[in-house]
Amino acid sequence: MTAALVAGLVAGYGIAIPVGAVATYLVALTARTSLRIGACAALGVATADGIYALAAVAGGAALTGVLQPVLAPLRWASALVLLALAARSGAAAVGEYRKRRTATRGDRMPVSALRAYLGLIGITILNPSTMIYFTALVLGSSTAVRPGPAHQAVFVLAAFAASASWQLMLAGSGALLGRVLTGRRGRLVTALASSALITALAIRLLVSAP
Repeated sequence: MTAALVAGLVAGYGIAIPVGAVATYLVALTARTSLRIGACAALGVATADGIYALAAVAGGAALTGVLQPVLAPLRWASALVLLALAARSGAAAVGEYRKRRTATRGDRMPVSALRAYLGLIGITILNPSTMIYFTALVLGSSTAVRPGPAHQAVFVLAAFAASASWQLMLAGSGALLGRVLTGRRGRLVTALASSALITALAIRLLVSAP
């Protein structure tokens, strides 16, 4: 159970930490409106991450019997997918930093907390790399998330809690800390930190391979 908890927390932070367009919009939204609306938007992002984690765990459980004969090759393939995601995230962050581009957002801000929550769910859930990330992590690891509703529930809740805590921190930071995190250097640091986390997960899969 502890392994599932730790795996869920690491997975949640690994996908939540990069400060990209969604996080930039979240911070700007909070600065322009209120902490209540920003918190609801942050929970929308975390909800989308939780939905993807649940879908990945449920799919992994359903495919366990079918994939058992090829579990070892699948673990290697999953590790390679995670490494590719980490490399792409890091390379994109470095490229953006070198080009000295700053994000500008012209989106209309939601008029209510509910609309902020639903809007951020929609924006986040359209990101296919989140599903690829959770699916590769869950299907590639037979030790962190064991079969059974209890372990799977702990993993999903931990991933949601990790994502929610980071997104709420961004919302709560408001304009002050937000300007630091969403600046060129802040975006680079957070993206590279996320890449390091994802790389560590991939190495863990390879080390535990039979």
